[in-house]
Amino acid sequence: MPVGAVVLDRDGAVLGRGGNQRERTGDPTAHAEIVALRRAAASRGSWRLDGATLVVTLEPCAMCAGAAVAARVARLVYGADDPKAGAVASLFDVVRDSRLPHRLEVVRGIRQRDCARLLTDFFARRRPAG
Repeated sequence: MPVGAVVLDRDGAVLGRGGNQRERTGDPTAHAEIVALRRAAASRGSWRLDGATLVVTLEPCAMCAGAAVAARVARLVYGADDPKAGAVASLFDVVRDSRLPHRLEVVRGIRQRDCARLLTDFFARRRPAG
């Protein structure tokens, strides 16, 4: 699945990148965001990603949104909404829930058409003709 994520520090330097690896690794948690957050934490030497920005093509699911909150990411930027599993605006708003100890700034819809088309084209190629 063509979902990609990158974690940037306050100055815009890349701390970690990730792509969806669930099928390749057989790991149900290997979403692009989780992979990028793990790499960013390793790069920084800490699970705390204070001041970091998570950029992703698709609205994060509940697991990924929760991981961003747990990592203390400051900002989430994403392209396409995910009406089936999105946990930032579509189904839930995990990252700005006032009951949690940390909330993220959210910027949504960046290059939305490009991100949505990338996903639509990917799934169209996977569907059998007919």
